[in-house]
Amino acid sequence: MVSFLKSVALATVAATVTITAAHATDTIRWKVPNTFPSQLPALGENASIVADILNEVSGGAVQFSFFEPENLVPHLELTDAVQNGSIQAGYTWLGYDADKIPSSPLFAARPFGMDPWEYTAWWYEGGGQKLGEEIYGKRNVHPILCGINGPETAGWFRKEITSINNFRGLKVRYAGLGGKVMQDAGASITLLPGSEIFQYFPGWHQTYTAFHLIVNKDVWDGLEGQTKAMFNTACSATTLRSLSRGETTPGNVIRGGSENGLSALRPPIAMLEHLADLTQAVIEAKATEDEDFRKVYESQQVFANGYQAWKKLGYLPRKLGKK
Repeated sequence: MVSFLKSVALATVAATVTITAAHATDTIRWKVPNTFPSQLPALGENASIVADILNEVSGGAVQFSFFEPENLVPHLELTDAVQNGSIQAGYTWLGYDADKIPSSPLFAARPFGMDPWEYTAWWYEGGGQKLGEEIYGKRNVHPILCGINGPETAGWFRKEITSINNFRGLKVRYAGLGGKVMQDAGASITLLPGSEIFQYFPGWHQTYTAFHLIVNKDVWDGLEGQTKAMFNTACSATTLRSLSRGETTPGNVIRGGSENGLSALRPPIAMLEHLADLTQAVIEAKATEDEDFRKVYESQQVFANGYQAWKKLGYLPRKLGKK
C-alpha cells in the first residue's frame, strides 16, 4: 500500500513538473519582417536559421512567419514599427537607424573597427549587450545579437582605385559611418538596403557586420523566462552559424572571380591611412554630438585595447609551418 501511494505521489509530481514546463513556454505566432531577401547568401539566410531553431527547441510553440523586404514594413521603418507595437519583432541591421539613434552604427558596422569574433566578445562579455539594451530600451525595443559576418568589400569599381582622389565625384553605395567617411572623401553616397546589393571581399568600412533580432520591449518583458532563454540561445547559435558561413564562402568567390573578368585587389596603404584619418574625424565628431555614441565608442575602444594585447601574443603567424 505504501509502495502504491509512493508511486501515485511520484506520478503526481512528475505530471506537475511536465505541466509546469509545458506552460513555461509562450505560444508565439509572429509575423516578422526581414530586411534581407531570404535567398541572399550570408545575409538573408540568418532569419530562417533562427526560426528553425526556435521552432525545434520549443516543440513548435514558437513559430515565426518571415516576410521579404518591403512586404510588411519598409526596411528603414522596421525599428519604428517594432517600437510602436505594429509588429512584435523584426530581423534587421541596426545601422539603418542612424538618423534616429546616432550610436546604432557602432552596433552594426564600424570602419576600421573590431574583427567579428572580437565584436561578439565585446557584446557578450565586454558590456556591449548592456549598452545596446539600454540605448534601444529608451525606444521600447529589445535588441538580441542574432548574426554576424566578416568584412564587406571596399567596393566594386569599374576602374582600379589607386588614390583617395579617385573617389571624388563617384556615385557609390555605402551605409552607416563608412558612408559618411566616403562622403568626406568626395564621393556621392547612395544608401541602398542590403537586399539590393551584396559584397563579398574584405574592406575597411565594415570590419564586422552584425545583425539583430529586435523585439518590442513590452512584449519581451511579458514573455516567460524559458521563452526568453530560447530566443537568446537560438540567436547565439545563429550568430555562430552565420559567422562560420560568412568565413566559408568568400574564398571560393575570390578564386573564381578571374574567370568572370574580376580582380580582387587590396587598397593601397596610403589610401587606407587617409581613410582611417577621415574615419577618426567622423567618429570624434559623432562622439561630441551624441552622449550614447560616445559611451558605446569608448566601451569598444577599452575592450579592443585589451583584446589586441592578447591577440598580438596569443595567435601564431599563419605562415609558420607552411612551405
